[in-house]
Amino acid sequence: MNRLEEITAYCDERTRRREVADFPGSVNGLQFANRGSVNKIGAAVDAGLIPFREAARRGIQFLITHHGMFWNPFPPVTGPRFEQVRVLLEADCAVYGSHLPLDLHPEIGNNVLLARRLGLEPVDEFLEYEGNAIGKIARAGLSRTELVDRLKAHYPSTFSAAEYGSDRIENVAVLTGSGSSAVGHLKEAGVDTLITGELKQNFFNQAQEEGLNLYCCGHYATETHGVCALAEEVARKFNLAWEFIETPCPW
Repeated sequence: MNRLEEITAYCDERTRRREVADFPGSVNGLQFANRGSVNKIGAAVDAGLIPFREAARRGIQFLITHHGMFWNPFPPVTGPRFEQVRVLLEADCAVYGSHLPLDLHPEIGNNVLLARRLGLEPVDEFLEYEGNAIGKIARAGLSRTELVDRLKAHYPSTFSAAEYGSDRIENVAVLTGSGSSAVGHLKEAGVDTLITGELKQNFFNQAQEEGLNLYCCGHYATETHGVCALAEEVARKFNLAWEFIETPCPW
């Protein structure tokens, strides 16, 4: 196998790509190939023209993304989509996408890494989808004020809260990205507190009515962890350099 094939195979195995069912339309795995040579690894939350241009500028030849290039149906390759392809071809840069597999992974997943970043210990699974739990329950044992201080320290520009639940938080549900599917399952999971990326406005009323603590820390910000962890692992295994391409996403 050439280096591209080796790295792709490693990422497929590490993320358990074939074992994890994703949402309809999501395409995980190698989404855009290059000529086979890889000298530098990159990580980005989103596949897009600006991250691709930055990857090209930095000499990255294998870019790991969380929100990949393709969500069915396949769009016409015109306008910005054509520019994406042109930039990747000229830079000989491959793109690898990993959505739910990189959210729920027990070691390098967004949920578990976010919890541990906050000093919380994952103890159980939460919110099943197609045979896999896509969220985590983490032990907190903190006052609400202590938890909020930690969240604000790590997500200062994207933090928001609706606080109508317990003042003392023993356990908390963690679901990075969009938490809309999680709110209705909190009570049955025995928790009244959720840490997530973003929620729709109507959940403010639900928090008031049901006595919930809902903490939003940014869809983008909560999903930076997994791509960086995977990129770092790949770089270490194949003795390559790696970089994270950060974009100023406010949500």
